[in-house]
Amino acid sequence: MVRFKSRYLLCEVCVPERNSLQLLDERAIHHTLRAAVNRAHGDYGSALFNIGVNVKYLNALTGVVFIRCRKAHYRLIWSALPFITHLEDRGQTQNVQCFFNCIHVGGTIKTSQKFLAQYNRQQLHRMLLDCNTDAEKQHVRRALLSCSVGNVKREEADDEEGSDDDDE
Repeated sequence: MVRFKSRYLLCEVCVPERNSLQLLDERAIHHTLRAAVNRAHGDYGSALFNIGVNVKYLNALTGVVFIRCRKAHYRLIWSALPFITHLEDRGQTQNVQCFFNCIHVGGTIKTSQKFLAQYNRQQLHRMLLDCNTDAEKQHVRRALLSCSVGNVKREEADDEEGSDDDDE
């Protein structure tokens, strides 16, 4: 049996209005990405896209997207991301203006999730500097404490205990 290696592109959908993100779904992103690859790389790119590219996860609140593609062709997909300028919202005629910011390329979804947790902590630290009132600062500090290193270490310990059971 042959195992196909994958790459996970962790992208951020950047839009002018945050409430327009909630109108999007995975199918719209997949369709838009397919059209961008077709425009940038023609029939060859479309064929490679149809073989092994799919949207694994979309968080409509933060605009985070995980895109899985084959290892040999991830640069082709990555190079088409700058050509995306708008997304269709659930079949309506109105388009959502946006662009994709690729923030990480990982070999497994787990490493991409770990990077996302670290990236979110960095963003929270940046938000702390921009807070004006004490209530805002306390809210951001509570968010920082909720994603502390202790929580990550506990999750890794739970994963290690679970992997011992899988070996038997």
